[in-house]
Formats: sequence, C-alpha cells, structure tokens
Amino acid sequence: MRRRITLGSGDPKRLFVGGLHGNEWRRTSAILERLSAPRRGTLAIIPKLTDRPYISTLDDRYYDAYGRILIAAINEIMPAIYLELHSYHDFDSLTDPRRIERRGVPAYIELEDGILIGSISPILRRRCFSMHNLCISIETPEKGGHRSQRVLKRLLDFTKDCESRDEFIDFILDRYPEQGRVAIENYKRFYGIE
Repeated sequence: MRRRITLGSGDPKRLFVGGLHGNEWRRTSAILERLSAPRRGTLAIIPKLTDRPYISTLDDRYYDAYGRILIAAINEIMPAIYLELHSYHDFDSLTDPRRIERRGVPAYIELEDGILIGSISPILRRRCFSMHNLCISIETPEKGGHRSQRVLKRLLDFTKDCESRDEFIDFILDRYPEQGRVAIENYKRFYGIE
C-alpha cells in the first residue's frame, strides 16, 4: 500500500485520498500532507494512491487495478467520511449539465474560485459505502492560484473536523446555498432518493 498518514484516533473515522491517477498527485498531495489532526476522531490520509497512467474512476477496470489498494484501505478503516481530492484541467467537461447523459454521473458544481464538488464514483459508492456515509469528490484546478488553494484548504479543514454527513450538508448549504441545493438535488436524483 502507498504511504498512509494517520492523525488522531477513535470515531468518527475519515479517509482522504489524493493522487488517484496520473500526475494529479503533484497538485493534491502536498495540501493533504499538511493537514493537522481532527479535533475528534481519526483522519487517515493517502496522499498519493498512484502515479500510473490515467484510468477513470468511472471505469470498472480502475478498481481491478489501482483501486484494489483503495478498496482494501476503505475496508480496513471503514470511514464514515470519505473524500477524494482530484486535480482537473477541463472545467467544462466536469461541469457540463449534460454530463449525466455523456458520462453517466451528475456534473460537478463549482463552489468558489474553481473548486468543484461532486459525488465519488457510483462504482465505489455502491461497493464500499452506505447512503449514510459522507462520500465526496473535490476537484481543484490544475493551474489554480492562491485563492483556489485557500478555498480548498478551508474546505478540507472543515471536512477533517466534520463529524457527520448532516453536519457537512449544513455547512455547504450555509456557505454555498445555491450550489449546495443543486449538488444535493443531483445526488438524490442520481441515486433515486426521495
């Protein structure tokens, strides 16, 4: 397994993962490595899962290759809160309102300064988590500046101290009401939740 950092102990357990494919670890690993321990519970961090060639996490083949390490870590830690940190260069593709038709998943929503939020791959979600877990994917711009890095740091710091899915939802709806509402509607529609 790739190097894992464990901060704190006990519940709730959180797992943050970066470097899920290609060279995106160059943009995401350092910020994960600088996180401090949560106020309560455990934060496990895998700053660089792999640097091997890109395979989409929306492709079953991912979980037969690099994703095996990820699934093993999830099964071992059993996190209530799971976060993937990705880096992007194609904003339009990720935020395309027709992404559900084109890629089979809802579009990411821009929170602020190029920081995007969405759900993790439904393959992993269905395989490893219940609907009660908080599972989010955050995308940071490949060439983002200081402002986007500050927004990302604030979001990661909140999430590492967050103790439940509902607490995270309240935070998003309070700080980003319109974006949060759209993200929640997309999620519920995609998973068929009333």
